[in-house]
Amino acid sequence: MIVPRRVALRSLFALAVTAFTGGALGRVAGRPPSGAAPDGTDPHSFDEMYRGRRVIGFSGPGGVPVALVDGRPLHLMRCADGGYVTPIDHYESCPTPLAAVRAAVDELGGARLSPLAAAHGVPTDPTGGSPRGVHA
Repeated sequence: MIVPRRVALRSLFALAVTAFTGGALGRVAGRPPSGAAPDGTDPHSFDEMYRGRRVIGFSGPGGVPVALVDGRPLHLMRCADGGYVTPIDHYESCPTPLAAVRAAVDELGGARLSPLAAAHGVPTDPTGGSPRGVHA
């Protein structure tokens, strides 16, 4: 039986894509997340209930901390002093992302987090406009 050229080329292309994807995913899965500590733990990782709200944090692309309050994203901004602030509480610098999220939850009280809280100050480049990702 003779295989048509189009079928053979399509099969070779599918095989190449599968092999490349498997190899790339194998390398990605084998390395710790970006921003991870040398022991493989994520320094920005937390998942807890705080004042009746579920707060989750992890390192996003480039090690930038990402926070969720009840499943809604909360933008975290890095301060020049090394701390973090949120759009909910702009005036108090907190030492860790978890502390900043807790301060935002305290300020929210019983109110729900606005869907626009994640859009505040979203940088257009991964460094946040500064070589160190610091907002002044």
